[in-house]
Amino acid sequence: MAPYSCFSLKRLLSASAAPPVVATAATAAATAHSRSSVDVVNLTDLIDKQHWYRLKTLISDSDTDPSQILLLLFDSGAGARTLLSFFRWSDLHFQSPHDLHLHCRLLHSLAAEKLYSNLRSELHSIALSGRYLSPAIFHVLNISRKRWASVSLIADMILLAYVQNSQIDSALEAFRRAGDYRFRLSILSCNPLLNALIKKDKLKVFESVYTEMFRRRIAPDLITFNTAINGFCRAGKLRMANDILNDMKSWGIEPTVATYNTLIGGYCRSNQGGKLYHAESLLKKMVSAGIYPNVVTFNTLIDGFCKDGNCSTAMKFLEELKHQELSPTTITYNSLINGLCGEGKLDEALALLKEMDSVAVIPNLITFNTILNGFCKKGMLEEAKKVFHDIFHRGLESNVITYNTLINGYCRSGLMGDALEIKRSMFEKGISPDVSTYNCLIWGYCSKENMKAATSILDEMMEKKIRGNLITYNILIDALCKEGEMRKANNLLDEMFDVGLKPNHLTYNTLMEGFCKKGNLTGALSMKKRMEGNKKHANVATYNVLIKCLCEKGRLDDANGLLNELLEKGLVPNKYTFDVIKDGMIEKGFVPSIDGHVCSS
Repeated sequence: MAPYSCFSLKRLLSASAAPPVVATAATAAATAHSRSSVDVVNLTDLIDKQHWYRLKTLISDSDTDPSQILLLLFDSGAGARTLLSFFRWSDLHFQSPHDLHLHCRLLHSLAAEKLYSNLRSELHSIALSGRYLSPAIFHVLNISRKRWASVSLIADMILLAYVQNSQIDSALEAFRRAGDYRFRLSILSCNPLLNALIKKDKLKVFESVYTEMFRRRIAPDLITFNTAINGFCRAGKLRMANDILNDMKSWGIEPTVATYNTLIGGYCRSNQGGKLYHAESLLKKMVSAGIYPNVVTFNTLIDGFCKDGNCSTAMKFLEELKHQELSPTTITYNSLINGLCGEGKLDEALALLKEMDSVAVIPNLITFNTILNGFCKKGMLEEAKKVFHDIFHRGLESNVITYNTLINGYCRSGLMGDALEIKRSMFEKGISPDVSTYNCLIWGYCSKENMKAATSILDEMMEKKIRGNLITYNILIDALCKEGEMRKANNLLDEMFDVGLKPNHLTYNTLMEGFCKKGNLTGALSMKKRMEGNKKHANVATYNVLIKCLCEKGRLDDANGLLNELLEKGLVPNKYTFDVIKDGMIEKGFVPSIDGHVCSS
């Protein structure tokens, strides 16, 4: 092969720009074509053999723009692999990266030769680097649509690349631009986009994209519908999620066990009363449709009923699971043990632990942490300590939750010395206390009215650069209110905003109650206004505090006014509300006047 030179490269470029003038036009064309062909072959050979040092020397000596060489390669019909190799190498080694138009032309070349793996890799690189804005990419794609048939394919793949690289805002922009330019997207990119939006809790945007997919006639598949059911369940729109079952049939798509599991999970996780019965009816519906539940189905139902405080029904599902010749898992038992411990049925929880051992289902740390918490809540600290030691005997490693649970148990029993000893043992095991550890200790000392010790724990937190959270501030505010230190408590509220924490209802209600106990009704009402000014609407507990305070001050008409306000806002009075009405109003001979409502004692 002839050696490459600066002259040959310049000749190559000049030949591609304008053929030299010779005797006849035909001869000129033939000469130019021959010269160009030879030079392009040599250049391509240099690239394909990755002789980058020689190529770089040629380009540097000739003072030629790498983009001109890329254009020549495009015009000469060089293969997409050659184009990609030169593009990546020159983009890396020269300070003048190729522009978007050339990049898009490369993408079209890769698509034309069906080099989809290379195309996908290049699009991932674009998405990850952020070198071009999404609108610019789609604008250039639109310009090239008359020349290339691959614009929709590239648009679809760049959308998927954005999603896979967690560039959700860019993915949304790509989805919108694809609609503007009428590029055809597929479910291969739209399904992952829907799923990503749900995971990011962008539920309104998810709903909008889902609706737009149908408007653009992007045909859904089973994954689309299952994803949508999950999204609507997460948004609390259970009726819409349920309606998708009918939509699926109209598209000729049959629900699967995963479909029903997702919908059942939505009903089980819902805090709305009575939804668990819908979950149970869905189980019957799926069985009647010939779709048989699996372990996930039963685990979901068991967890839902346990969290609803209905362990007896959950236990029936365990028996049904076994009847269906399915094997319970650690998750199954953990849900039941958690539910039973929550109901104080520790003997039944321990019986399930023994059952796990007998059927070779291995309990994990969550199992033991749950039982440990159950004993601690009942003040059964000796039994809790046995469980704590059993964790080590089974070869499991305790975590910060294990220690925090035991520390909390000692704090609730007022055994602060033991709690501190457990904290010290954490360091010996190489486990660092977290904010929850310190919150337990601060609460323990505050409940014993030992503010000096609580402050000492708080100082240690600050030394270790552990920031207090909402719970920390609520504990301290409650302690200060109980001591009548309303100015200090109010200062802590201000500090919460300074450190970027948002007070919750408990924060405000505690402060209102503190003001009321001090006889400062004006301060309590001002705190209610401040709460509402911070877009936190008063709840039933708020009204209970204020109504009681007004009753104690003999301002029964004002208390009655707040009671009406509570009802007008659609809030449901609880037992404490009725006790306040009875003790503070009715027993004093004052009958509440509630328009449109019935009040009985």
